[in-house]
Amino acid sequence: MPNKVVSVSATMGNSYTITADVRGHHLTIDQPQNARGNNEGPTPLELFLFSMSGCVATIARTVAMQERLELRGMEVIAEGELNPAGLLGKPTEDRTGFQQIRISATIDADMTDAEKAEFLDRVCDRCPVHDNVKLSSEVVHQLG
Repeated sequence: MPNKVVSVSATMGNSYTITADVRGHHLTIDQPQNARGNNEGPTPLELFLFSMSGCVATIARTVAMQERLELRGMEVIAEGELNPAGLLGKPTEDRTGFQQIRISATIDADMTDAEKAEFLDRVCDRCPVHDNVKLSSEVVHQLG
C-alpha cells in the first residue's frame, strides 16, 4: 500500500493565536490570557494530548467494527507532565517535551476487564499518534 501524506499549514500573526484550515475545519491554537495569549483555543500541548486521545478512540472504533464488537462508547484521557523550563529558554537537565504520557480509557462494552485491557493494547499498537510518540520519528525542519 502506498504511503499517505498528511499535511497541515498553520498561520500566526502578531499574537500567540495560530490558525489553520484543515479540510474545511477552522482550528485555532492559542495561549491562556495569563500567558499573554487571547485564550481563543487550546494550547499546542493540549491539542497534542487531544490528538492522542482522539486517535486512540478512533482506532478503537475501527478495531471494534473489524472484530464485530459492540463498542457503545469510550472515554480516553491523555495526560502528560513536563518541566516548562526548556520551552521558556531556561537551563534544565530535563527534555523539553513530556517526560511521560499516560493514557487511561473507560470502555463501554460487554467485555471483562481483562478483555478491555487486551482490546486497549491492540488499539494502542495500531494508533499512529501513539506510535509516533512511543517510537522516535525523524523530524526535519527547514525554511519555506
